[in-house]
Amino acid sequence: MPDGTRLPSINTTCPYCGVGCGVSATPNGDNSAMVAGDIAHPSNGGRLCSKGSALGETLGLHGRLLAPRVDGKRANWDTAMARAAEGFRAAIEKHGPDSVAFYLSGQLLTEDYYVANKLMKGFIGSANVDTNSRLCMASAVAGHKRAFGADTVPGTYEDVEGCDLLILAGSNLAWCHPILYQRVATAKEKRPGMQIVVIDPRRTASCELADQHLPLKPGSDVALFQGLLTYLARHDCMDEPFIRARTNGVEDALEAAAPYDLTRVSQETGLPATELESFYARFAWTEKTVTLFSMGVNQARDGTDKVNAIINPHLLTGRIGKPGMGPFSMTGQPNAMGGREVGGLSNQLACHMDFDPASVDRVKRFWTAPNIAEKPGLKAVDLFEAVEDGRIKAIWIMATNPVVSMPDADRVKAALKACPLVIVSDIVDTDTTACADIVLPATGWGEKDGTVTNSERRISRQRAFLPPPGLARHDWQALSGLARRLGYGKWFAYGNPADIFREYAAMTAFENEGTRDLDLGGLSDLSDSAYDALAPIRWPVRKDGGQIERFFEDGQFFTEDRRANFVAPALSPKPAAKPLPLILNTGRIRDQWHTMTRTGRAARLNQHIGEPFAEIHAADAASIGITDAELLTLSNRKGRIAVRALITDEQQKGTVFVPMHWTGLKANAARVDSLVTPSPDPVSGQPALKSSRVKAAPLAPAWYGFAAGLSLTSPEIAYWARSTALSGNRMELAGSEMPDDWAGFARELFASQHDGELVEGVAGPGTYRAALFERGRLTGILIASSRPVAAARDWLTAQLGHIITGPERTAILAGFPGEGAADPGPIVCSCLGVGRNTLIDAIRDGATTLNMIGTCTGAGTNCGSCRPDIRKLMEARNENADA
Repeated sequence: MPDGTRLPSINTTCPYCGVGCGVSATPNGDNSAMVAGDIAHPSNGGRLCSKGSALGETLGLHGRLLAPRVDGKRANWDTAMARAAEGFRAAIEKHGPDSVAFYLSGQLLTEDYYVANKLMKGFIGSANVDTNSRLCMASAVAGHKRAFGADTVPGTYEDVEGCDLLILAGSNLAWCHPILYQRVATAKEKRPGMQIVVIDPRRTASCELADQHLPLKPGSDVALFQGLLTYLARHDCMDEPFIRARTNGVEDALEAAAPYDLTRVSQETGLPATELESFYARFAWTEKTVTLFSMGVNQARDGTDKVNAIINPHLLTGRIGKPGMGPFSMTGQPNAMGGREVGGLSNQLACHMDFDPASVDRVKRFWTAPNIAEKPGLKAVDLFEAVEDGRIKAIWIMATNPVVSMPDADRVKAALKACPLVIVSDIVDTDTTACADIVLPATGWGEKDGTVTNSERRISRQRAFLPPPGLARHDWQALSGLARRLGYGKWFAYGNPADIFREYAAMTAFENEGTRDLDLGGLSDLSDSAYDALAPIRWPVRKDGGQIERFFEDGQFFTEDRRANFVAPALSPKPAAKPLPLILNTGRIRDQWHTMTRTGRAARLNQHIGEPFAEIHAADAASIGITDAELLTLSNRKGRIAVRALITDEQQKGTVFVPMHWTGLKANAARVDSLVTPSPDPVSGQPALKSSRVKAAPLAPAWYGFAAGLSLTSPEIAYWARSTALSGNRMELAGSEMPDDWAGFARELFASQHDGELVEGVAGPGTYRAALFERGRLTGILIASSRPVAAARDWLTAQLGHIITGPERTAILAGFPGEGAADPGPIVCSCLGVGRNTLIDAIRDGATTLNMIGTCTGAGTNCGSCRPDIRKLMEARNENADA
């Protein structure tokens, strides 16, 4: 087939957040594809966010792992798997099955997850198989199980958009789950009486729709919801019949909450009593209420207690299992839910079964497992501590990057470096593959085939539309290969993902009889063709055809007595001593995903925010003598990072926010989780990623710089951060001392020691400007100054590769286009590539509403994630006009 020939479209599922949007991919015949939203998919109805819209730009073979490596040298699969099996077998024979481990990812498909769990827990005989989902939703799982008897998410997306009061607790839905946020925005537009409350220490983009924002002190969520429980009880808002017939433990819960009157809650949360009473009254008198929570709740030392503190008011008022009501946990990853289904957490067996004797026996018989694990394994933090102290002799890491994403990341890196055998499966090199003895090339999105489950329990097919590149293999195939070499081949003789899914679905129904929420018995006999054609479907799907739109409508839960449990959270701990002045909060930004192994490849996703930063309040910045756009360091006893200062009043005093995405490959000193203390929740084992203490200080470099080039090296300087651009690469730089030879530094940066014409600009004291031309074409530009560099970065980068003549070279060296040349400015709308200057011009020319700006420029008309930024530009214009 000639390059560029377009093939039929394939419907698949987005690999990013837990919304689970449908995607229509049309292969071009050259390892690329055109991507659009799947109009028929119920999760998104054809909409895609900026990340989903750019999926086609993340494809291609550049940087892909195409063959196994053993000890840094290319190898074939037989050699790599023989070494892997030898290492696992030797460790097991000498030290027992608990000396080996798998560490998995919510990026895996359910079928991959199932095979990994079956092999480790049923045949190797250890439960040391955990997942990076431990970092995002383990506390939600634990809270659900304590309250409901099972890890059941009761509601649906229709409940989220159909409620009259939506509470977003620890969730920046606008940036982290954009399409569901747009569904909410549409619902509010149709029903202006719909109320939205955002509970978050930061003022995030999600506050654009909010009727009330509660910027509580970090970590005070339990006090807030305990106060709500007390308020509801004292204002006769209890559903007494429901409580008597369907719940246990209300007396203990109310007794524990009783001390939390408005005065105490105000003291602990820092919120005015009037704001608290307003919020409590909204909840009390609005029956159709949904409380949607996410990482801001889960990623805490008391995350499980926070989850139960959220669930309790819903139980007290009977607002669960009914349309437009209930607690709702949003997962962070595309298949975090699927991993939970098959036992991806080390404290669970498969199919929502635990390590009680009856479940262990049931799983053993279903699998005919010779070495069934009978006790929970090590959770993520404990798992890597076991790698560090030598209890784990061999670990296989799949589709995740713990050297960046785990707390105390430097310690994790050192532990892996010292481990006798580290195997990593991935699609590109990462900070973690650098620690591996064996690197295995895996298939990625567009090549993988299987299923994922979104946050509302909807199973969707992720279909392959590209062939596996090079020697890449699916993760379930690689795991099955290890099983064969360990002597378990007959139990892992799967021919395709449909074989695995049928077995998994049958297992969910095995001896179930309605006692377990997860039941896919109705899908256990799917033919291969029916599996291929499977439409998105929400579980359960029982053998008798029974399905449940939302759980608990019948008032039946999954505890032994079928009643829900009120769970009294522990008393709020006394404030700890403050050895360091700032609370470090970590999280996501709008256009990036995890550690950027996928989104970092899409140039337009790097245009909105292209380097690591720290949001810091003006008072805290002033206290250390730093101004906007300067570089600062954050440090504690665990490490130090260097990032750009973003001074904002949307950040509380005494706190600082840094995104989690930057790796050692993208910046030389920005792996923020190296500063995070691994303090896990005692119930769930989920680490607290939003409450470590740090101090800030100016980096105070001798010079700042901006560079763009077709090729850029990584210099040995105090700070650099790189990103992919539409026409090449760009880099922010800073040095602790001025180079003796700027021209030599520039050529080395551009990877051009002798070739090309280096044109240097006229520079004042402490500045340097140079551009490299090869046969008249611009291949590199460097602007350095003693202050943060002001330049039209997107315009400069767009000039790379073009022939630049004499007069135009002056503009290049100046860093700004000449008179009459268009400069759209920094990108605000990534979906359509609309820049800040374009938007300002539209506002100046009379576009006074978001809809008018959308009509003029297109900005905000796709996923809508940029609308809060556009609104800020409009507000700034109005303020200037008033002044």
